[in-house]
Amino acid sequence: MVIDASPVQDILFWHWWIVAAACFVLELVVPGVLFLWLGVGAVAAGFFSLGFPGYGWRHESMVLAGVSMASAVVGRNWWDKMRQRTDHPELNERAKTLIGRTGTLEDPIANGVGRLKLGDTSWKVRGPDLPAGVQVRITGADGSVLTVEAV
Repeated sequence: MVIDASPVQDILFWHWWIVAAACFVLELVVPGVLFLWLGVGAVAAGFFSLGFPGYGWRHESMVLAGVSMASAVVGRNWWDKMRQRTDHPELNERAKTLIGRTGTLEDPIANGVGRLKLGDTSWKVRGPDLPAGVQVRITGADGSVLTVEAV
């Protein structure tokens, strides 16, 4: 006589769907997308349990794991394709768009630091010590600080 006292023998399809609903709710609360894929797997395990009730929790768990992993891979590939590529990767880095432009030093560069006025904006610059009024070329940008050299 074999007695199987395992409580997991009584898992029904709607138990999996409750797990899926819990995963979807957690997905809204917890950062990342882990629970979304687990929820998809739990929905699939619920359908498997509904369609093939005799297979039991071990097979349903394998469906959960397999569908969760497959949906994570498909979802990641889909997300990579959906991310928009831009022709202007420096669009939000205004200082980098100024590289190559020339301007006149507003304040002298002393101890490697000075100010350059371009348009209506005064920029902090780094470079060799130079007097005010000298023409400089922007050679780089580190955040909002421009690197310049004398023209």
